[in-house]
Amino acid sequence: MKQDNVSRRHFIGVGMLAAAGIALTSKTSFARPMFAKPKVNSKINGVQIGVITYSFRSMPSSIDDLLKYCIDCDINAVELMGDAAEAYAGAPKRDSSADYAATLAQWRETTLMDPFIAIRKMFNDQNIDIYAWKPNALNAKNTDGEITYAFNAGKALGCTHVTVELPEDALQTQRLGDLAEKADMMVGYHAHTQATPTLWDIALGQSDHNGINLDIGHYVAGTSSSPIDFIKKNHKRILSMHLKDRKFNNGPNMPWGQGDTPIKQVLVLMKSEGYRFPATIEQEYNIPAGSDAVKEVIKCREYAASALA
Repeated sequence: MKQDNVSRRHFIGVGMLAAAGIALTSKTSFARPMFAKPKVNSKINGVQIGVITYSFRSMPSSIDDLLKYCIDCDINAVELMGDAAEAYAGAPKRDSSADYAATLAQWRETTLMDPFIAIRKMFNDQNIDIYAWKPNALNAKNTDGEITYAFNAGKALGCTHVTVELPEDALQTQRLGDLAEKADMMVGYHAHTQATPTLWDIALGQSDHNGINLDIGHYVAGTSSSPIDFIKKNHKRILSMHLKDRKFNNGPNMPWGQGDTPIKQVLVLMKSEGYRFPATIEQEYNIPAGSDAVKEVIKCREYAASALA
């Protein structure tokens, strides 16, 4: 009987320890995600703040590097420049030979999309979307096959659109619009100080697949006026928008808040009107001594967050 009592007490004790262990494990399991480092997020009060990877041009710019910079800047939306993605995918290295363009075109027209899908996963795993990419494959000199490749790679990356400098030739914007329609993709046309309130009208009239990649700093420098009315009028055709601060009268790029570009007012407009196109940080002013592109992009993000608070 005494032995039975000892065995019973031992069994109860072991059972209680086991139960306590289960409870502790359970609590720890619930606590771990609670204290895990949050993934990056730069959607602020409904406005998606992004960054174009051109901002990091002064630093090493492999795909792995660019991903790290986005994480360091706490930015979860990207307009990706073409070179890093194509290098990752195995594009032939640039050289000065006469047949380089043909070699690159052949690679583009025959390459598989798997590396671009892999890039998308790398970024998505960190809660980062690639909403646009800007390959040097959308010009008049490029073949239809290269342009179609650019659209397909953009889709593999998860983009809603590709971006390109606005061509002066209306035949090229018609061509891009037609090929974009076939590929079920959008083209966002970027302008510099040649911007006017009507600059995009021909391209927009040619195709529903042509849109605007507005740069409010260039717009201000080129027109010496606010872009607010242009944004209100054309918001349905704006696919993405670059943020930078420039002075009127073709003035220089400035640290944010020191130029004539109404960055805060534009962001407040986006917030109040519920515009869903991304607002893309483009770091283009001179980087101060002792700083670097990542630190300056962080400052720009903080400026945007303050405007949207």
